[in-house]
Amino acid sequence: MGDKPIWEQIGSSFIQHYYQLFDADRTQLGAIYIDASCLTWEGQQFQGKAAIVEKLTSLPFQKIQHSITAQDHQPTPDSCILSMVVGQLKADDDQVLGFHQTFLLKSFQGAWVCTNEVFRLSLHNV
Repeated sequence: MGDKPIWEQIGSSFIQHYYQLFDADRTQLGAIYIDASCLTWEGQQFQGKAAIVEKLTSLPFQKIQHSITAQDHQPTPDSCILSMVVGQLKADDDQVLGFHQTFLLKSFQGAWVCTNEVFRLSLHNV
């Protein structure tokens, strides 16, 4: 991993950490957001750490498993990192579904946090 640019190393580490938390215990996700963070989840918008965690913990499934197909990371001119993820997820006994998720990461008080996030299932012809 040392031959990758620093923004790819940070982005990849963040993505791995995010999905480990999401799949194991969504209540722990609050640590990666700040009060100014924004989430768009399937077109619904949420702002602030509390509102985002409330949305994520209220999703209607008991267990979930994400499988990451691809991830891309870019540095931004204002020292942030833009990360895009493509993958599949399986919630409870539902069918496997594709998804896209985008994160904007910012260094804040010595840690990388998510300031902006957009999630969409990859559903077609429904």
